[in-house]
Amino acid sequence: MTDKEAAAAEAVEDKLVDEVVERLMDRADASGAALLGEGGLLTAVTRAVLERALDAEMSEHLGYEKHDPAGRGSGNSRNGTSSKTVLTDAGAVTVAVPRDRNGSFEPKLVPKHARRLAGFNEQILSLYARGMSVRDIRSHLAGMYGVEVSPDLISKVTDAVADELAIWQNRPLDAIWPIIYIDALWIKIRSGSVVSKPVYLAVGVDMDGRKDVLGLWVGDGGEGATTWMTVLSELRNRGVEDVCIVACDGLKGLPDAVTATWPRATVQTCVIHLMRASLRFASKRDHPALVPALKAIYTAPTEQAAEQALQEFSVSELGQRYPAIVRTWQAAWSEFTPYLAFPPEIRKVVYSTNLIESINARLRKTTRNRGHFPSEQAALKVLYLAVRELITPKARDVNHVAAHWKTALNQFSLFFEDRLNAE
Repeated sequence: MTDKEAAAAEAVEDKLVDEVVERLMDRADASGAALLGEGGLLTAVTRAVLERALDAEMSEHLGYEKHDPAGRGSGNSRNGTSSKTVLTDAGAVTVAVPRDRNGSFEPKLVPKHARRLAGFNEQILSLYARGMSVRDIRSHLAGMYGVEVSPDLISKVTDAVADELAIWQNRPLDAIWPIIYIDALWIKIRSGSVVSKPVYLAVGVDMDGRKDVLGLWVGDGGEGATTWMTVLSELRNRGVEDVCIVACDGLKGLPDAVTATWPRATVQTCVIHLMRASLRFASKRDHPALVPALKAIYTAPTEQAAEQALQEFSVSELGQRYPAIVRTWQAAWSEFTPYLAFPPEIRKVVYSTNLIESINARLRKTTRNRGHFPSEQAALKVLYLAVRELITPKARDVNHVAAHWKTALNQFSLFFEDRLNAE
């Protein structure tokens, strides 16, 4: 089928779907029927689709259609139906499941003993990933679909993610990464008493310019370079042999941990973290004036120009008012200056830390909704589900972090001596 024929077929299909939707809405308006719940139109449609699909499965199993004379003397035949209620995205739906006389029919769409379809499980996991508690999920499902779901059912659905989490956390990784961003967020976990613990997060940008969360690790106590060393060593053991740029905050000892793991890596202090650390010392009314003054430093064309911009800021009225900001930049200078040597294409990608900031913001919202977690495993489960919703493997449109990535990749290859083996 040509592209033109495929487009025409898709247009016809869309038109048919629109007609069906229009008929359903007209019927709902005329009868006053609800869309969801018992007697709802979507519930009825879901039931009809499921039952038709089950009949098709039975025909395939027997080898002949219903009422077909070819089935006489075949050794097996239909034997009525049994009623079964399953939980679906449209709520609880009662379907007539066909039976055969030999009892050998094993439906795939609605398996034996199954009381909910896969899509319903995904609904629970999606709500769980948004930080909703078991009580909140039960209330939501009851309000939306009129379905009472037990706490045990929700726990079983979410506990099934544990194996998937273990596989994800130990999966092999690409050998070469242009950029890896590392950061930590804080969550509350009950361990006798409720304590705050850091969760270490690593986000990589691969050769195609797509972001991927490489892992999540719960630490003990405060964020430290020693724990980061363990995290980075695990990434190396999972296959990461070389990283061009590791972007991080200004944690003391972290650059040494990075270079000990990947000796050729360039450690780059995250500009966003540096700006945030600077603005923390200043009154909010001075932020509009501070931002452009500090921007002049990190957008300088050379290191010498950046030094001049920092010097000018230090003797300015703002610099005199906030000497702590000047000291912050001076303390981070050796880890900040590699950024100034990069060509514009790489600067644009390295500075754009929105990818890890947006992920962290989503994770913080998820954990904030829950308050605290009963265990580290429970926290990792929720965080992983949130990451799974944010990151679609190999989805370029969703995960792509930079326009004109190939141009940036060529600059990476030149700047880092062809370590990327770019084609």
